[in-house]
Amino acid sequence: MITRKEGKLFILSGPSGSGKSTILKGVLEALPEAYFSVSATTRGPRTGEVAGQDYLYITEEEFLARQSAGGFLESANYVGNWYGTPLPPIRERLDAGIDVLLDIEIQGAAQVKENMPKAVKIFLFPPSIAVLEERLRARGTDAEEKILRRLERAIEEYARATFYDYLVINDTAEEAVAEVLAIIKAEHCKLESRRHLIN
Repeated sequence: MITRKEGKLFILSGPSGSGKSTILKGVLEALPEAYFSVSATTRGPRTGEVAGQDYLYITEEEFLARQSAGGFLESANYVGNWYGTPLPPIRERLDAGIDVLLDIEIQGAAQVKENMPKAVKIFLFPPSIAVLEERLRARGTDAEEKILRRLERAIEEYARATFYDYLVINDTAEEAVAEVLAIIKAEHCKLESRRHLIN
């Protein structure tokens, strides 16, 4: 069996409604040894979300205090709420040879790439803006004004997808999960990841 010398950091980004949570769930079921970094946020939980599993729900005051202390790998304000990735557990897993998966938006992804240049960036997007709008409305969690803001933000994000290493179109969850798993496997097959086996 080939052992991994170090874990890899994978960033999954995409507009709200692109299906990131669904795809990540499928990937983690296939790779139970991987670690999903739970983000901290100042927004309240949605129906069905579990504190500590989906997000770490904290106050804006606590968030800003952690941010000032350098406790986040990245942090950003998205549609009026703060989101951040706690740094200590990520370093711990990567050092132990465990892959880490992040669910963050483009602004945060740029910060991660700056702090950890080897991070692999994956952009997830529905087949079209029309499909995205259908998915946002089907959730039934946002007012009309917020849906429109999310759609405007999605168009801006899609235009910046060239910043990413990979683009996965979420037409069906099964295909999208398979593509993300293929990306993870391919990254571990790169020469730089297996050079220690030769040396």
